[in-house]
Amino acid sequence: MKPKLHIQNVSYSYHELSGETRALSHISFDVKDGEFFAIVGPSGCGKSTLLSLLCGLIEPEEGQILIDGVPRTQSKAVIGYMLQRDHLFEWRTVLSNVSLGLEIQKRLDRESRDELVRMLRLYGLSAFQDARPSQLSGGMRQRAALIRTLALKPDILLLDEPFSALDYQTRLEVCDDISSIIREQKKTAILITHDLSEAISSADRILILSRRPGRVKATMEICFAPEFDRPLARRNAPEFPIYFNQLWKELKEDE
Repeated sequence: MKPKLHIQNVSYSYHELSGETRALSHISFDVKDGEFFAIVGPSGCGKSTLLSLLCGLIEPEEGQILIDGVPRTQSKAVIGYMLQRDHLFEWRTVLSNVSLGLEIQKRLDRESRDELVRMLRLYGLSAFQDARPSQLSGGMRQRAALIRTLALKPDILLLDEPFSALDYQTRLEVCDDISSIIREQKKTAILITHDLSEAISSADRILILSRRPGRVKATMEICFAPEFDRPLARRNAPEFPIYFNQLWKELKEDE
């Protein structure tokens, strides 16, 4: 079976008048269909650059990126992108905000609008569909941003530290919430995070990058018993500190 995403020998450098900065060097890994995949590494190791390559904002200087066995430039796969900030527009209602992507693509019809209303109800925002974003908590705003992204029915979901702007308690709750929603929808997701606990509690597998230029140091399989099926529950599992120490050791060895 072909992987959903295949990255082979990908390298990228930033070029400026002052010289060349190598961001990624010969990166190779696969992501399975429906897998929740996390990427961790030191600051500046090229994590966000890698997401930019995956979604086509920039092109690799070496190597190739395949989606379902097809080069990314030829693939018809839809890639959703959730950023650190929710970027909701204050002059639009919550329903209007989550409709924005479909509206831009001229795909907003009665059926898709009804589906958005259903998703708002399912994820606890139905009472706020006519409210403005300023009336929402930070966690509710991120749920709205996720609904806006899921409305486009992405084949792959890229998450660039989507919880980092939240306070710690809210971050735990929203990570639990959003990760569970993504799993329920069986989406292939790639999470970039600096938070090792967040990666372990959310992911099926973790890719560890070295210091710049980013190279693949290791991958770590994450497996918990069925009763620890949500991120908050995983943090209380007996395996959790073992995974944390293994991950911490991999990162410290790079210093």
